[in-house]
This record gives sequence, C-alpha cells and structure tokens, in this order.
Amino acid sequence: MIKVALFVRLEAKPGKEKDVESFLMSGLPLVQAEPATIAWFGIRLGPSTFGIFDAFPNEAGRQAHLTGKVAAALMAKAGDLLAKPPVIEKIDVLAAKLPG
Repeated sequence: MIKVALFVRLEAKPGKEKDVESFLMSGLPLVQAEPATIAWFGIRLGPSTFGIFDAFPNEAGRQAHLTGKVAAALMAKAGDLLAKPPVIEKIDVLAAKLPG
C-alpha cells in the first residue's frame, strides 16, 4: 500500500525543454530497478515546467529513492538543464488506486 510520495517541480532553462523531457524519459529504466518505488511519473506541467511524482510504501522506500540513481543523475544535470534547483516536496498519501 502507498503511504508516502514525492512531487518534484523542475523548471527548464530556456532552450533546454527537450533535454529535460529526454532526461525524464531516460529515468524510467532506473526507477524500474527500485523495488520500493511503487509508482513513478515524469510529467510536463507547462511549456518549460516539468515534474516527477513517485509513490512509496513507507519512508524507507522514499529515502532509498532520494539516495538512488535517478536523484543522483538529476542533481548532476540540474545546473545544465534547470533554471533553478528542483523543488522537492514530501507528501503523505491519504488514498490511492492502482491496477492489480
């Protein structure tokens, strides 16, 4: 069951929108290897605004993700791709519906 989540807002530098989009798409195989990442979405909120929403069964899963490969890759590329540092919000999930 999902108990906690993250919402990360990303603002692309001008001209870097396609690069941020590609970065998000390349993150999918990395999170597929994380057993505690129950759901993961790379999203576009506007012309230059992107985000990541991911959900976990517990705080340990969330922390494992925050110290995992996607987070490391994001921080390594943030200076090149983003207009400002990512805004990371920790969320408590009150209700969820998943397939299965």
